[in-house]
Amino acid sequence: MIRVLVAKPGLDGHDRGAKVIARALRDAGMEVIYTGLHQTPEQIAEAALQEDVQVVAISILSGAHGTLVPRIVDLIRKNGQDDVLILLGGIIPEEDVPAMLEAGVAAVFGPGTDTRDIVKFIRDRVPEA
Repeated sequence: MIRVLVAKPGLDGHDRGAKVIARALRDAGMEVIYTGLHQTPEQIAEAALQEDVQVVAISILSGAHGTLVPRIVDLIRKNGQDDVLILLGGIIPEEDVPAMLEAGVAAVFGPGTDTRDIVKFIRDRVPEA
């Protein structure tokens, strides 16, 4: 079973999208761990390590992605989790997407993305455990 950590870093208090994604992934047969709101990059990286996940799905609406996402990716990689697929969703300006991909995010999903596309993206890249 694919294990996914859904994370809400920073001060962003809006979690509806994260909960929609968490439910869609769960309904697709994945095991989902939701960190809750206001997590630090360190808390997210530690949860990814402790929960032994294959995917970390980060949801950001606050505009802090430029600072938080590279830090989260760096901490996850420093934990030796080089094979963890990292996804980003939320309000990410189009001009910021290349920097997020360069930072190590596998894909950026914006508002209105069909959840089936996210499920397919994960299944195409992560072997069933």
